[in-house]
Amino acid sequence: MNTLLHFLSTIRWQDIVDITLNSYILFRLYVLFRGTNVFRVLVGMAFLWFFQRIAVSIGLIVTSWAVQGITAVAALIIIVVFRNEIRSVLQAKNLGAILWGFSHKTVSSPIEIVVDSVYELARRRNGALIVFPGKENLEEMVQSGIRWRGLVSKEMIMSIFWHDNPVHDGAAIIQGNQVIEVGVILPLSNRTDLPSHYGTRHRAAAGLSEATDALVIVVSEERGNVLVAKGSHVSVVNRKEELAQILHEHVGVTATQWGYLRKERLGLGIAVVGSILFITGVWFSFTRGLETLTTFEIPIEYMNRDPGMEILDTSVNAVRLHLSGSGALIKSMGPEQVRVRLDLSKAVVGPNTFTITPENVDLPPGVFVKRVEPPVLEVTLDIPIKREVPIQVDWVGKLPEHLILVKAKLDPEKIEVIGGTGQLKDISTIYTQKVPIDHIKKTGAITVNLALHPASLKIAPDSEDKIAVRYVVKERL
Repeated sequence: MNTLLHFLSTIRWQDIVDITLNSYILFRLYVLFRGTNVFRVLVGMAFLWFFQRIAVSIGLIVTSWAVQGITAVAALIIIVVFRNEIRSVLQAKNLGAILWGFSHKTVSSPIEIVVDSVYELARRRNGALIVFPGKENLEEMVQSGIRWRGLVSKEMIMSIFWHDNPVHDGAAIIQGNQVIEVGVILPLSNRTDLPSHYGTRHRAAAGLSEATDALVIVVSEERGNVLVAKGSHVSVVNRKEELAQILHEHVGVTATQWGYLRKERLGLGIAVVGSILFITGVWFSFTRGLETLTTFEIPIEYMNRDPGMEILDTSVNAVRLHLSGSGALIKSMGPEQVRVRLDLSKAVVGPNTFTITPENVDLPPGVFVKRVEPPVLEVTLDIPIKREVPIQVDWVGKLPEHLILVKAKLDPEKIEVIGGTGQLKDISTIYTQKVPIDHIKKTGAITVNLALHPASLKIAPDSEDKIAVRYVVKERL
């Protein structure tokens, strides 16, 4: 969980925009080219790219090189071979349609196709007889049919009932989205109450609907109207919407165009998710796989130190960070964007050992710590106190043989220093900086600085930081 949170914290807002923009571009390519040969080839190239990345990850150098070459050639092939298909897709659309429009296919259910065909036959005065079976079997009621098994289309229905087609006088049986039989002979009705202008088609429709639960559509060749026979009723239907409603109720159709639209929306939703996942995978591959290394020397910042304690000593004052990330990020980054912070809230008096982890390092998002040198450092803390300590001159060298140092007077002779309790406990004298005496020839005075050791010692604010030394030399007897 911590690893996931750390990874999420490294994602920049630019990465989110990058992934979103390219995911939308990929989704638009899907919308524009779905169902075309171009789209199928693009899918194949995507699989090639994944295979190439896998080959790189497991160290198959020649294989990855070969697949990369094939992918590059395939891109050229798409442009050359499918240029006409690409041009037709792009030319048929305006800029808005390319960037955000959705092309919805006009989908007609078999019922809508039949309704359009029936009224077109009526307009042309082509007689027709179309049967929609119910739950009962029609095999014992019909004769001389020819098996067809063709998908319903307007062209097919128009050709079946064309005047010169040998089967145009028989009935066509439609079940589901197929014309299953043509040229079928239906039983004639023996009713005497049918209108006198009803011909053979009308009586055949009434005969089958009386004997079964089938619905029969009749197109009158003489009058150019459409009739529906079901049960004992034969009625004229003048509107397409009314005929469509009757057929829907008869066959119990639920998968209408709305069903298709729902299916299309589901497909678009899957395409959106797929585009995001694909581009995220590509982004992760480039930002994590094609990483660049760099090294920075960064000073350590100490945080949350107890005000009652002072840092007396540290094993190092800066650490060397080996960082990795995408080339663009590494090139744009400077050492001022990196900070190493160490929390001293739990530190105690004396030596404390700390390990530098990625959590101690503040980095720009997308950059990662590969190694820290040194990974461990020691920080010594103590409670500061003030103490007065005598001063002594640190003479070096040797006076000329004829001279002797009689005395040296310091002003001041003592000084107050601030340091840790443990440090000052063992300090009895503070020395000045080294004073050479090789060239001293007579009595005189000098001003020197103190040599504080260890360096963490400090001179109290009200004390002098320079010492006046008056010395007296005499001739040897």
